Amino acid sequence: MNGTNFMRVEEVAEELNISKSYAYKIVQMLNAELKEKGILTISGRVNRKYFMERTCYGTDRKE
Repeated sequence: MNGTNFMRVEEVAEELNISKSYAYKIVQMLNAELKEKGILTISGRVNRKYFMERTCYGTDRKE
């Protein structure tokens, strides 16, 4: 991961070990959730912090 605030589809696919086409669907789903909260989104990119919270990397999840 690099130091940017947003992840591109390619990074999401690599991080989750999924296809690029499925990563697009995940990015769209996460961005739709953010839009509902009134947060500005960028097509094809997802906020890195939100991605981490919504996946198994979230800080509030316990193993």
